[in-house]
Amino acid sequence: MPRQRHLVTSALPYANGPLHFGHIAGAYLPADIYVRYLRLVGEDVVYICGTDEHGVAATITALRENTTPRAVVDKYHEVIRRLFERFDISFDNFSRTTKPHHYTLSQEFFTKLNDKGLITKASEKQYYCPKDKMFLPDRYISGTCPKCGQENARGDECPRCGSWIDQMTLTDPRCTLCGGVPEVRETEHWFLRLDILQPDLERWFGSKTDWKANVKSGPGGMLKEGLRPRAVTRDLDWGVPVPLPDAQGKVIYVWFDAPIGYISSTIEWAEKRGTPDEWKKYWCDPGTRLVHFIGKDNIVFHTLVFPAMLMGVGDYILPDNVPANEFYNYEGKKFSTSGKWYVEPERFFSRYPADVIRYVIAATMPENQDSEFRWKDFQTRNNSELADTLGNFINRALTFVVKNFDGRVPSPAALSERDRAMLESRAQATSRVGEAIAACTFRRAIEELMSFARECNRYFDERAPWKSRKDNPADCAAAMYVTVQLSLTLAALMRPFMPDSARRTCTMLGDEGLATLLDWAAGGTHLLPEGAALGTPEVLFRKIEDETIAEELALLREDEPVPTAPAASPTPEKAPAQSGTSEIVYDDFAKVQLVVGAVRTAARKEGSDKLLRLEVDLGALGVRTILSGIAAHYAPEELTGRRVVVVANLKPRKMMGELSSGMILCAETPEGRLELVSPDNNAPAGSPVS
Repeated sequence: MPRQRHLVTSALPYANGPLHFGHIAGAYLPADIYVRYLRLVGEDVVYICGTDEHGVAATITALRENTTPRAVVDKYHEVIRRLFERFDISFDNFSRTTKPHHYTLSQEFFTKLNDKGLITKASEKQYYCPKDKMFLPDRYISGTCPKCGQENARGDECPRCGSWIDQMTLTDPRCTLCGGVPEVRETEHWFLRLDILQPDLERWFGSKTDWKANVKSGPGGMLKEGLRPRAVTRDLDWGVPVPLPDAQGKVIYVWFDAPIGYISSTIEWAEKRGTPDEWKKYWCDPGTRLVHFIGKDNIVFHTLVFPAMLMGVGDYILPDNVPANEFYNYEGKKFSTSGKWYVEPERFFSRYPADVIRYVIAATMPENQDSEFRWKDFQTRNNSELADTLGNFINRALTFVVKNFDGRVPSPAALSERDRAMLESRAQATSRVGEAIAACTFRRAIEELMSFARECNRYFDERAPWKSRKDNPADCAAAMYVTVQLSLTLAALMRPFMPDSARRTCTMLGDEGLATLLDWAAGGTHLLPEGAALGTPEVLFRKIEDETIAEELALLREDEPVPTAPAASPTPEKAPAQSGTSEIVYDDFAKVQLVVGAVRTAARKEGSDKLLRLEVDLGALGVRTILSGIAAHYAPEELTGRRVVVVANLKPRKMMGELSSGMILCAETPEGRLELVSPDNNAPAGSPVS
């Protein structure tokens, strides 16, 4: 079977400051997991990124730090590059948009679009600061978002709702440099004729029926409203110069040149390989799948603007998928490096392994709704899932073999039905994890990995080799032979998520080279030969003590900004009218068993417009089939990987010919929409709710 070709990109980060975990969760870790998996299944894949070094972000930082934009981007390109190395992000090329060949390519794009009549010159009103004597593009202007009311929205985009903003629609506009009230002046700019390209965009966008709901909604609404020409130049002296004789003092808008950075980085990759034309295979051949990993604030540009540019120029492929994530927050608030509400990377990596944070972010990734990093959850997942479940199984299994079988893979005289079933389950687990990664449902993939690790522990406990070692050595040898093979599969399944831990596990299994030799399928089928020598067992994941987490939370409180004035006391409100529902005592409530569930799969119930059929993991309570009347409120793809609150001891009820074993809790909004009740701390499946 011929390999499929893939080009995967992660959003180019602004080189104006350090990154935080929110950035990693949005565009970089999901792409890295996806790419590592594609490589393991033998696909042809190139993973591209780089720093976005133009635009207002760099110039504002330069003013703040009393330096030049060039000095800023040089500094932060290196800071960001090192952080990606610490996170073990496996780019094939990591470039910069200040390289000469990027300037050339960006100007070529502009010229071709201009020559085709897809760029036009026009005057527009724009805010001007008389104090700073400059027009105020993008982040030089801030105000209140006209759509969601978010304060400090930027002059091009709202950080909360992700809306594409015309700065003239901002309420209470202010110059971000001096805080003054700007005035309105006329300026000339060049505009991309999105209105001309809309019919082609609509046909292409409408064909993407499998895209995530959060990606489709915003651009879909803009297409219904009708696209208007969008300015692609700015009044700045930092950026790619506009290649026209009458455009002195104008540069190409950063969101025109930034996505071209994907192409220029791929060109650089090909040149480094000594095959300068190879980039065309990935950008111009329809046989290539182009996948953009981004955060929600970049959706419009990757689903409308950049595709329009590619369409207009011609010869380029269009994105096959844009699996954008929502926002990843920190202890109840938005990550902010400027507000010092973030985890300092150098300090973090001096205390914790990269694989642990990779695992925790993957397990709590904001795939369909905002999620967050919490220190207590970080500790729980490390201690309970990584140390007590995954790491403990591998350590006690291999330690037992070293101690009782001279450190060699035991030779089984015969395998029981249970033994053979466990060996067969390796391929099934590998398939389930792989399918989840391929679908970009990384939280579900983590759930499947951990579910298999729990099953491995149950097998080990059931077989109890410490008992059979004396009275039934042959049975013990069979159990430990299987256990070693299970450890190998776990090592393989860890590779996309925790590559260093996978490598260390392979070393414990006797050969570090296994980590590079095993492909994805082999992880579920390959057997270590009888008598093969194992390495030295070691603790794979170390527990994090309560005192350590207390230190982190104390440090967080120290960094939290102190309010300048106490908030006004709210006026007491009347208690809401009683609904007429009779009161209950605590003993009544105690009868209801509420637990956290993790949605494994979701699909529409055949023959019903209202019901969704869900497979929900309740931890120790097992996997339940639950029918829920939320089909009008949630698409099935929005639910996979979500955590929900389940009434676990509700008497099973037959619905549409199928037994439903539980109830998922929802809240009803005043408008009549059902909203899932979801734990905000991403507690493990099966956790009691009280």
